[in-house]
Amino acid sequence: MILVLLGPPGAGKGTQAQLLQAKFGIAKLSTGDMLREEVTSCSPLGKEVKDIMAKGQLVPDKTIIDILFAHIHTPDCARGFILDGFPRTVKQAEALDVALAAEGKAIDHVIELTVDDAKLIERIGGRFSCAKCGAGYHDTFKPTKHAGKCDACDSTQFIRREDDKAETVAKRLDAYHKQTAPLLPYYQQKGLLRPVDGMADIQAVAAQIEKVVGTDKKLAKNS
Repeated sequence: MILVLLGPPGAGKGTQAQLLQAKFGIAKLSTGDMLREEVTSCSPLGKEVKDIMAKGQLVPDKTIIDILFAHIHTPDCARGFILDGFPRTVKQAEALDVALAAEGKAIDHVIELTVDDAKLIERIGGRFSCAKCGAGYHDTFKPTKHAGKCDACDSTQFIRREDDKAETVAKRLDAYHKQTAPLLPYYQQKGLLRPVDGMADIQAVAAQIEKVVGTDKKLAKNS
């Protein structure tokens, strides 16, 4: 079973990938994590990636696919894997299809977590946390019980991550739509695209995804 999760930053791809991994025993592969692991391991590929990144250049698609396939060939991926963060472009999707076909493999489902941009910006942009104990809050959905004071430790110091600021989220969404939107018709033409409501709560989204993959014969055979 090979799955691709598509969705903008904050849509919950990482969370859903972890739930799928736990339920079906298929590995979660994040290209960002794999690149960092290769650099840390000082492998030949890792040294190549480190040099490329040190120069401020983008890691070539072929290098990313080489790293990806090094992980695919491990025992952890025997039952399949979930791709989180790759492919990001049609060119990468095409290269991935060619590499998989060379090994007699193919993507089974592409799960798209659809979102409402305005609501997602509100959901992410309202998050903040206590600078002292780390307790999490939200401007709208989970404000502090007493204005300006942490419920857990009474601290009056709060922080808001740069990535969680509304303007930052809006920019990341815009970049996602421009870069990744062409992947949707690409996979739709192949009959692989499976949209689910990414704005629902975590368990409801998981249930939608399970309806797509839960009765797949490839998983049933090995359950």
